[in-house]
Amino acid sequence: MSRSVLVTGGSRGIGLAIARAFAAQGDRVAITYRGSTPPEGLFGVQCDVTSAADVDAAFTAVEAAHGPVEILIANAGITKDTLLLRMDEDTFASVIDTNLTGSYRVAKRAAAGMLKARRGRLIFISSVVGLYGSAGQANYAASKAGLVGFARSLARELGSRGITSNVVAPGFVDTDMTAVLTDERKAEILKQVPLRRYATVEELAGVVTFLASDAAAYITGAVLPVDGGLGMGH
Repeated sequence: MSRSVLVTGGSRGIGLAIARAFAAQGDRVAITYRGSTPPEGLFGVQCDVTSAADVDAAFTAVEAAHGPVEILIANAGITKDTLLLRMDEDTFASVIDTNLTGSYRVAKRAAAGMLKARRGRLIFISSVVGLYGSAGQANYAASKAGLVGFARSLARELGSRGITSNVVAPGFVDTDMTAVLTDERKAEILKQVPLRRYATVEELAGVVTFLASDAAAYITGAVLPVDGGLGMGH
């Protein structure tokens, strides 16, 4: 059956790969974006997840086009890296507001419809950094670690209504963000990864579509690392 899927931050990178993977399965896919135009072939709605009004308007548009959201992938996120003593409060708070509080906003809006339907999938895109830590990324790591406690709380709160809540924690992924790194930095990173390579966005998308599939119906409250072994034991 075709399902109504919403991917936040789905205009590029991991989010876009996830959206296209669901579309390839025949699902009705919508993405949120902040730029001027959505990717070709996908239903897009402009939305800033730091705005509750934007989130509500986006869901209203998606519901009108595709029906109530049955699968939510909370992927929208930002980075503002700097060392702690140089990090001002706005730099810290803005990352938390987008990555963690933004996920709360979209999950709350999606859960209302899921509770009525007595089914649904909530999938949060975290990061190995949220479990492993990273110098210069205290704000980002805090926001991504917060998703784990948030998702597991929702797993306990909503599980009796047939709603699962899980976390995917990517490591280093071959995207535009990593493409700009120097060769030296890339070599340093790969030395830490047992598989000695980056993940592809398609590998991330495959894990997410699995968690939304019937095969994962009994998985909830899980944190699934897709990091080549970088964060094992954390």
